Amino acid sequence: MNGFMESATGAVATGTGHVLAAATRLGSALRSAPKPLHPRGSVWQAEVVRVGTLLPTGVPWLDEPGRDPALVRVSAAIGLPHGWPDLQGVAIRLPDQQGADLLLGSTGAGRLSRFLLRPVRPSSRHLTSTLVPYRGPAGPILLAAVQTQPEEYVLLRAEGTGEWIGFAHLRLLHETDEEPSYDPIRRPLPGLRNYAWVSRVRAPAYRVARSSRGDTASVPAGAGATLETT
Repeated sequence: MNGFMESATGAVATGTGHVLAAATRLGSALRSAPKPLHPRGSVWQAEVVRVGTLLPTGVPWLDEPGRDPALVRVSAAIGLPHGWPDLQGVAIRLPDQQGADLLLGSTGAGRLSRFLLRPVRPSSRHLTSTLVPYRGPAGPILLAAVQTQPEEYVLLRAEGTGEWIGFAHLRLLHETDEEPSYDPIRRPLPGLRNYAWVSRVRAPAYRVARSSRGDTASVPAGAGATLETT
């Protein structure tokens, strides 16, 4: 029975991945901008200040206090006219954490709504989350951010549908003209793994997006070890 469920989940995830890839390819064909997703936004040199936790997850970056430089892109996924509700995104690169990428999109905050994308106005107070969980040492973990000031966020984590717990502050320091390409499938946070079904859903769309930008870089050595087969 478990084998059947795993096969069914894998088939659905693979099909969904092809649908998202087709949508990304269509967006690239219809849009004149070089980025089919998140075509408009700003990139910032930033800093993450981690405060540590009394409720450890087994992931050092989430559990231990520390300070990390970051490269952050704040953007709208669809690129609708200014002021319209859109899928807001926050992408975070952590050079000192093996170049890990975190990709957050506007979702609800509830036990079920955290798994659903939610168009919001950029000026509203909203949560952006990973939408799908990582596989942590003790089970699924989601990460999120809530903006508290124009250039400050609180970073949160939740175990599955559990309570959101703050573990760090993210501060945007100054804008930069860098144009990073984020990919949380190829560059996960150390200590967290991508479930196989997550990779099947997301990887095709990321390949199309990279191709539309002329990025043909191969998957880094060792990246395959971050993908779970169950």
